[in-house]
Amino acid sequence: MERRCHEPHSLVPNGIPGLDAFTLGAITLAARPAALAIGAGILHVMAIDVTDATFQTEVIDRSKTTPVIVDLWAPWCGPCRTIGPILEKVTDATNGEVVLVKVNIDENPGVSQAFQVKSIPAVYALKDGQVVDGFVGAYPEHVIEQFVATLRPSEEENLLAKLVEAGDETSLREALLIEPGNEDAVVKLAELLVATDRKEDALALLARIPESERTRKVAASARVAVAPDDDYDATLTSLLDRVKTDDEARQQFVDILELMGSDDPRTAGYRKQLTARLF
Repeated sequence: MERRCHEPHSLVPNGIPGLDAFTLGAITLAARPAALAIGAGILHVMAIDVTDATFQTEVIDRSKTTPVIVDLWAPWCGPCRTIGPILEKVTDATNGEVVLVKVNIDENPGVSQAFQVKSIPAVYALKDGQVVDGFVGAYPEHVIEQFVATLRPSEEENLLAKLVEAGDETSLREALLIEPGNEDAVVKLAELLVATDRKEDALALLARIPESERTRKVAASARVAVAPDDDYDATLTSLLDRVKTDDEARQQFVDILELMGSDDPRTAGYRKQLTARLF
């Protein structure tokens, strides 16, 4: 496909076809990591060169915690050489709140095809694994500053992150006042409640958010009375004869497997035994 440099225009957010290719794990970050430099007390995060090999990990996955700007460029594109330094300067000023990655489309056909690149420079913003904004062409610095500013976390989002990171009960409850459904805050607080023998409170709290691998494990620890250092084998064996007709026994069996985790070599075998008893 012939590609060319293009006059600037905005892209419709979420209107980028082909991004499902990323979520299939076909694209991931080059071996060169982000460079960090500290000067005058300021943290500088340099642009990351990204390739087809690791786009999934360092762009799609990274965007779930930090907004990522993708700069699609090529050595032969004059406007790319103009906009590149501006993007680096403006994102660097965010001190890591927004990450810039650069993709040479000539060397990375997977990324180029996924974005269906027809002209460059093309710039996309991703949050939570999705394209949320973008533009094609070389805009002036003040426009790019506005573009990047929309991606930076608000004061409330920064406060929420600090409260969750603090991790004590008071901070976590304050975080949930800001965002009642914040998974990190809910899970961390539920773990604290379980540890202080407030298990019913923990289960009620977990019910606020959709079930996930994280919530299942905490819920299991709230329901299971077996000591953490128990080897579980004796308990699981005794429960097997009751799982078909006893709902509580079946739930306890499943909870113990959740606590053991998939890495425990016994888990798969016990799951097969449970299935055989039930069906």
